[in-house]
Amino acid sequence: MTIISYDPLWNTMKIKQISQYKLLKSGIDNKTLDSLKKDKNITLLTLEKLCRILDCSPNEIVKFIDETPNNQH
Repeated sequence: MTIISYDPLWNTMKIKQISQYKLLKSGIDNKTLDSLKKDKNITLLTLEKLCRILDCSPNEIVKFIDETPNNQH
């Protein structure tokens, strides 16, 4: 099973000194921000918006973690 983590997003925001308030002011709504905090799915459109706001690549926003046990591939 693969899970989504937005840990890179929070690190990128910290490095670039961009607040959650700035995301809200840039068109990211509260519901989406909540989804990001809870590592839930977002749309590609939202991912693109985040990339544009933060001037970064998708890898600086999201990572995928494979939680499949080694013997069950």
